[in-house]
Amino acid sequence: MSSVGIEHEITQFLKGQNVRIQLSVPQLVEKVLSRNEGQLTSTGAIVATTGKYTGRSPKDKFIVEEDSVKDKIDWGSINQPISKEIFANLYHKVLDYLKEKDEIFVFKGFAGADKNNRLPIQVINEFAWHNLFAHQLFIRPYKDELLEHDAGFTVISAPNFKADPAIDGTDSETFIIISFEQRTVLIGGTEYAGEIKKSIFSVMNYLLPESGILPMHCSSNVGREGDVALFFGLSGTGKTTLSTDPNRKLIGDDEHGWTNNGVFNIEGGCYAKCINLSYEKEPQIFDAIAFGAVLENVIIDSESRVADYDDGSLTENTRAAYSLQAIDNIVDPSVAGHPNTIVFLTADAFGVLPPIAKLTKEQAMYHFLSGYTSKLAGTERGVTSPEATFSTCFGAPFLPLPATRYADMLGEKISEHNANVFLVNTGWTGGEYGVGSRMKLSYTRAMIQAALEGELSNVETKKDEIFGLDIPLHVPGVPDQVLQPNLTWDDQKHYEEKAKELAKKFRENFKKFSNVSPEIVTKGGPIA
Repeated sequence: MSSVGIEHEITQFLKGQNVRIQLSVPQLVEKVLSRNEGQLTSTGAIVATTGKYTGRSPKDKFIVEEDSVKDKIDWGSINQPISKEIFANLYHKVLDYLKEKDEIFVFKGFAGADKNNRLPIQVINEFAWHNLFAHQLFIRPYKDELLEHDAGFTVISAPNFKADPAIDGTDSETFIIISFEQRTVLIGGTEYAGEIKKSIFSVMNYLLPESGILPMHCSSNVGREGDVALFFGLSGTGKTTLSTDPNRKLIGDDEHGWTNNGVFNIEGGCYAKCINLSYEKEPQIFDAIAFGAVLENVIIDSESRVADYDDGSLTENTRAAYSLQAIDNIVDPSVAGHPNTIVFLTADAFGVLPPIAKLTKEQAMYHFLSGYTSKLAGTERGVTSPEATFSTCFGAPFLPLPATRYADMLGEKISEHNANVFLVNTGWTGGEYGVGSRMKLSYTRAMIQAALEGELSNVETKKDEIFGLDIPLHVPGVPDQVLQPNLTWDDQKHYEEKAKELAKKFRENFKKFSNVSPEIVTKGGPIA
């Protein structure tokens, strides 16, 4: 099956009587309601549920093993190979399935706010609410851009089409398959909209380095003086919350590219976790959930239709998707200069990493490759032992190329532009999870503000005896004792045991990077 053949087949498919191309937000909202795909909330947002899949399905994600990419992809449990024959068979089945539907929805737009480095995309959806999601998350074209739009990649999403593993060669009923030669992403068997967004990010993570551009799983904002900050962090570390700052303009929420000219947002919207969301803590996000926004798996009152963001009965991974234009304080277009400050966020449930530490280049490379945070398994049963999670480059599920390719590019950028890098722990203090408490958001904001304003450049520091990190002894607005994690613990012996336990996990995880510079290992990681 040649790429020309697929292009012709898609072109013919889009001429079908059941195809609805580039409907507006109000039109899509009407379709969602008339098709009973979701409900309208009190603020005008759409709320939909995603069934049994309330998050991504990483074990069902594949890349087609094609001649042009097979020697470049970092094959393994994350980038699983699948044959061209399996892809072609499923592709035709899904297209035949969609042809029989009463209505199919198509969004045409872009990934990448930098016009010199953007990818024209089209998203074909079985569900109207998924198309509304794509409309909010990707960059919408102007009318003149739409006339000349030629999709460089197509996403085809058919949630109700379920694969038969015995016949179709998949691992389950669900599949997310990327074909770089056919320039197509095929999604089936899952209603979770995040697969649409993340599949294109995976595509960009392959394409951008080929053009010398570093793709990054991070949020970004810019200050009044034009100073740019990047925030890396896994889910639950506060990336969206901390980058949405009333005193700084938001460039983007989750995905960026770093070129020779600066950074640009890959997306046109935000996909924020909204469990326990409140106006008091996150007013910009709260207000953005208005008409046209999409809520996933959020419980609403049956009469008032008011959202209960504290209700995680369907999932803790409740989400809100909204356009960047729903936030007043943004950079438009989402392009800015080179970063002055880079922040690595971690939610350490061991309670032993400092709330803020300035990193050397070697430490920055080490912690970027490590991508550490904690996840808490079984907390509803009272299990308090945290589980260390390492996600390479803070985005392992979306990296088709070897991790060192991205890390090397980041190291070069840090050196070239003299960026300051900080590790910030938004997790626990005064003890591990179940004993200590979560770091106060006000303290974290104060520490980040000090870092962004250069107040930590020449401040007195103390080296952590286990992790080798330089900890500032004074930060405006933060009690001195909070800055040194060992001083917040009542049991110093237990603190040391937990710190060394985590340090060992770092070292064990880093063994998989056999081809990194020895200096990164000796100067970047734990020292005890």
